[in-house]
Amino acid sequence: MTTERVVSKDGTTIACTRVGSGPALIIVDGALCHRAFGPATALAGELAAHFTVYTYDRRGRGESGNATSYDVEREVEDIAALIEHAGGSAHLFGMSSGGTLVAEAAHRGVAAERIAIYESPMIVDDTREPMADDLPDRVRRALAEGRRGDAVKLFMRYVGTPGPVIALLRVMPPWRKLKAVAHTLPHDFALVAEFQRGTPPAADRWAGAEAPALVIAGGKSPEYLRNAQRRLASTLPKGELTVLPGQTHMVKAKVTAPVLVDFFRR
Repeated sequence: MTTERVVSKDGTTIACTRVGSGPALIIVDGALCHRAFGPATALAGELAAHFTVYTYDRRGRGESGNATSYDVEREVEDIAALIEHAGGSAHLFGMSSGGTLVAEAAHRGVAAERIAIYESPMIVDDTREPMADDLPDRVRRALAEGRRGDAVKLFMRYVGTPGPVIALLRVMPPWRKLKAVAHTLPHDFALVAEFQRGTPPAADRWAGAEAPALVIAGGKSPEYLRNAQRRLASTLPKGELTVLPGQTHMVKAKVTAPVLVDFFRR
């Protein structure tokens, strides 16, 4: 396992870890996660026998740098820099909002051979209430006032974390790690807000994503998420859908890995 540094187009330093051998595969985390906190490291361990796996801290998280302003294009450029670092082409796998970022990166032309996405957070029908229009602003206001814990709480309530679980987390060590990256929540809202309105994305929304794409849903995930993945798979030019029985949004690495190995090695 090797920790490395990559410089993105705007000069921001992105920290990444390389493990394993074989074709390059880059894992893209969802909201509040990074190499030291979240599912990517365990998944990389499961995949290392088949791929050279790169996990990285999205900008503003962990050991990566940040910029004074945010634009989705900067995160696409981060992925492009990682692909170049990995040899010029790579497979991409994104989890949750990281999956949305993977679809966007492929659409904007990064050199992805194949892409896979686990439960991009979209609401495409009336099986869930759409996101309140003022939620991103409420999170930004909490952050501007130094209320990082409140920002995390607002986000977790929105994604459906039960109140007792949030209350328990607030007195446990992981809460400090969540608050440490709370300032990046607006990044994820910038990525997914357009898909939280309860209407499906346009048929050509990701027309530029020409790579073969696997969209994965958990069989026990909420109906709205499963419906969204079906829509995403049909919208991506070369998309296909698979459902993992018994899995939720917190999918197990040992269940995901064999599906990814099969898809990326075709």
